[in-house]
Amino acid sequence: MSVVSEPRVPEAAPQTTDCPSCGSHALKAFYSVDSVPVNSCVLMRTAEEALTYPRGRVDMVFCEDCGFIFNRAFDLQLIEYSERYEETQGFSPTFNRFHEALAKQVIERYGLNSKKVVEIGCGKGEFITMVCELGENEGVGFDPSYVPDRSRAAPSERVRFVTDFYSERYAGEDADFVCCKMTLEHIPRVEAFMRTVRRAAGGRPDTVVFFQVPEIGIILRQRGFWDIYYEHCSYFSPESLADLFQRTGFEVRDVWTGYGDQYLMIEAVPAPAAQAMETAGRADFVATLAAEVDSFAGAVESIIDGWRKKLRGAAMRGERSVLWGSGSKAVSFLTTVGITTEVEIVVDINPHRQGMYMPGTGHRIVRPEALRDYRPDNVIVMNPVYEREIAEQLHGMGLKPRIESL
Repeated sequence: MSVVSEPRVPEAAPQTTDCPSCGSHALKAFYSVDSVPVNSCVLMRTAEEALTYPRGRVDMVFCEDCGFIFNRAFDLQLIEYSERYEETQGFSPTFNRFHEALAKQVIERYGLNSKKVVEIGCGKGEFITMVCELGENEGVGFDPSYVPDRSRAAPSERVRFVTDFYSERYAGEDADFVCCKMTLEHIPRVEAFMRTVRRAAGGRPDTVVFFQVPEIGIILRQRGFWDIYYEHCSYFSPESLADLFQRTGFEVRDVWTGYGDQYLMIEAVPAPAAQAMETAGRADFVATLAAEVDSFAGAVESIIDGWRKKLRGAAMRGERSVLWGSGSKAVSFLTTVGITTEVEIVVDINPHRQGMYMPGTGHRIVRPEALRDYRPDNVIVMNPVYEREIAEQLHGMGLKPRIESL
């Protein structure tokens, strides 16, 4: 695969010097990557567009006061959230089972029947549509990347969609249940955002606020560099997420993990006043997280080098290796490891991704059936949650490659 021209590297934005969660200046840098694509999920229609797509820098820092982790080199002006942003996992039976179970869980847990639901960052509208259909609720979803033609519900039915970012201007949208899934990690000034959500909740003490974000602990412990990419500028542990909610005026009722412990979920309600986590409790969890940060920093380069050697060795032996999954993990994996011809194609079950190209590297995305002719020796699965589903698809095509999950 040849590089047809140089990628565009925008002028660097000034680095953030304060913690966006607590305002502290006690920041410790621990991991950086230069020249990464500033969007992982925007559809690239040509290899040239993919190879020349703008790049930015990841400069991960750890707040030694509250435990929040973020990319201090992040520049929101470089991010595109539009109809070209293809983030859905809804073509996977595994994910759909999880999503439907979660929708039923929140309906039962919070008594969501004939209620008003708001989802911040609703994507293509799958979750809010399920919650409204299964619970006979009414809802409003906010997302600039929402695509009307992809919706399961017509606008005249139970759900109304607003193709815009959620902000103060929509504070009048009262709700019994406010949901925000896999969106807070995309927001740089997290404290300011959560104060906006709190003001919108107003004096309604029974409004349930439910957020879901990636869990940073499993990323650090697994040395999961592939889960660190430009759009994700904010990273939380259970404690740092709860601390943020408490300081911005919420009473935290529960925090838990799911989906192979990859997702972190929090339930909260508006509190009469903001409260900070007790100093002793914060010190303990920050110390534990600091040790995980140090361990990640000390080991991640050897992990990256190990993958580089493994894929280059396979290519030298004449083996064909493919990646299964073309989302953000794959973009981060390929660009961080520096993979070009060692992997020729990337597979994805999402038909909207097939025929497109990977930002940063220009790898072509193909449908699973293309592997019948390609006959790979090695399939690298971008998320172990999907390994069984993928193995069954490969077996159904009569293929028996080596399968390895990140």
